Amino acid sequence: MSDAIESILQEDRKFVPPAEFTANALISSEEQYQQMWQLGKDDPEKFWGDLAKEELEWFQPFDSVMEGDMPDTKWFQGGKINASYQCLDQHLTTWRKNKAALIWEGEPGETRTLTYQELHREVCKFASVLDQLGVEKGDRVTIYMPMIPELAIAMLACARVGATHSIIFGGFSADAISDRNNDAQSKLVITADGGWRRGKEIALKSTVDESLEKSSSVEKVVVVRRTGGDIEMVPDRDYWWHDLMENASADREATPLDSEHPLFILYTSGSTGKPKGVLHTTAGYMLGTKMSSKWVFDYKDEDTYWCTADIGWVTGHSYIIYGPLANGVTSVMYEGAPNWPDEGRFWEVVEKYRVNIFYTAPTAIRAFIKWGDQWPQKYDLSSLRLLGSVGEPINPEAWMWYHKLIGGERCPIVDTWWQTETGGIMISPLPGVTPAKPGSCTKPLPGVVPAIVNEEGKELEANQGGLLVMTQPWPHMLRTLYGDHERFIETYFSKFDGKYYFAGDGARKDEDGYYWIMGRVDDVLNVSGHRLSTMEIESALVSHDLVAEAAVVGYPHDLKGEGICCFVIPKGDIPIDEVKNTLIKHVRHQIGAIATPDQIRFTPALPKTRSGKIMRRLLKDIAAGRENNQDTSTLEDQSILEKLRQEG
Repeated sequence: MSDAIESILQEDRKFVPPAEFTANALISSEEQYQQMWQLGKDDPEKFWGDLAKEELEWFQPFDSVMEGDMPDTKWFQGGKINASYQCLDQHLTTWRKNKAALIWEGEPGETRTLTYQELHREVCKFASVLDQLGVEKGDRVTIYMPMIPELAIAMLACARVGATHSIIFGGFSADAISDRNNDAQSKLVITADGGWRRGKEIALKSTVDESLEKSSSVEKVVVVRRTGGDIEMVPDRDYWWHDLMENASADREATPLDSEHPLFILYTSGSTGKPKGVLHTTAGYMLGTKMSSKWVFDYKDEDTYWCTADIGWVTGHSYIIYGPLANGVTSVMYEGAPNWPDEGRFWEVVEKYRVNIFYTAPTAIRAFIKWGDQWPQKYDLSSLRLLGSVGEPINPEAWMWYHKLIGGERCPIVDTWWQTETGGIMISPLPGVTPAKPGSCTKPLPGVVPAIVNEEGKELEANQGGLLVMTQPWPHMLRTLYGDHERFIETYFSKFDGKYYFAGDGARKDEDGYYWIMGRVDDVLNVSGHRLSTMEIESALVSHDLVAEAAVVGYPHDLKGEGICCFVIPKGDIPIDEVKNTLIKHVRHQIGAIATPDQIRFTPALPKTRSGKIMRRLLKDIAAGRENNQDTSTLEDQSILEKLRQEG
């Protein structure tokens, strides 16, 4: 039996960038891209060193570009820098000081715009507050907030004083917060009384209070008044944001920090045990996010850009705040749900602010499809010039819907592959250069050198599915797992003895050098000796008009070794038995007999993280009839698991 993953998805459509887009693009020819990519591969020190000098503001220049090999590479040693300065101060001597940095819309409908100058003032004031509260360079600060401007202000103020922020999505439980507080040994928590989600007030401060019963390192709490709900304020521990800000100095300079100074810790759930504290440092991360967002989103000075993620996830860190603001872009922040008060809310926001660049997740796109074409058709989306996708592979049919309904067949789509651990986008089309193939993230960015290898680390031929690895270090890679360097090496580098960073994803590279992500290697099925990609079977299911969304997992099968279990969200009310047969035939027709589903289970919802990723490992337990003993702290709706078990 081969250890290669068999590729069974056939996709031949190709979409060339519009000539007008290419004419004005930052990277506008395949030759220009190839030249940049080759330099990044052959001479990474020159490539990244030149960019670091040109693109970043240094208090003190660096002595070396890169020191050491994977897994312990250091970047720009000897340099002094500050991420808050990159995002704000550098723009204050230019016309951008009066440009909108953040446009914020709350779920109830209120709006607020902060220019670069205004955001700088608020960040300096809160940095002064951090000084008053005794937060020092190197301290860790937990931020647990709704999507409000104060969240952006808090993270940039932490960066300004050199405190390492740990942002926790404002939907996690008290236990999840205390686990993260204790792991990071956080000194301060910044939160709000509550936030809004689908018209309901979500209590945040009371959850923090509960978490602090088990968080001995936390000394103080700062609270933003958002909803006006009743909360308990503990004397000498809890402080109102507005009281502290009232007389705070707006003259707080950015602290010069070492290039490798820890900028943030972001916890990502492990398959078992405690979450992993991914640590990113300052200079390399800022260069990676600035360049990747500039290349991939092809920013223009007049653009209004909207990444729909929550800042509690890495997408929000990199592509709502640090990447866009370092480039002087106007970034939209939205607090609430995409279907409140109705399913047209996102498109209303696009129309209202004349959004030009729209970056969202495949799970959101599939929800839009399920809700119906009438919602985007109600709004004027003509301002859009570029669309993006992030979070997991996008099914070709979802890509086509996005292209036609949202992009009006005129907007390039950048389907981006990256991870919390990579810090920024690694593989993506360049919108003015790369012909798109629906479902492919296409080619690596300059400075990124991936490969598809087998279990022994041998590079595979075109169209052979294998393991996606990075063969060279890059500046914005994670440096460690906070407090557990051994686990960092074991998790990401042990498979190939430190030679490669292994992402955990299966992929193939086609004859044009395009990468096709085939899902987590943990999710690969072994059916009668054939290793099949779950993502490709899911794409076949979603290509049928009756299916809104699907998740495919394996389960123990007496004859095949592993059977194929498909969890399907149908479109509307349908006769289940008839549809089961229809879908089985459809998958056989699309892929072949080897991929015939053994089970199709219909469900109104799938277990997802709060960032929208399907938690297939939980579905595996349900399909196999096993009890779940895994980390479910990132699960958005715990009740879905129980419903799926009962229906199984």
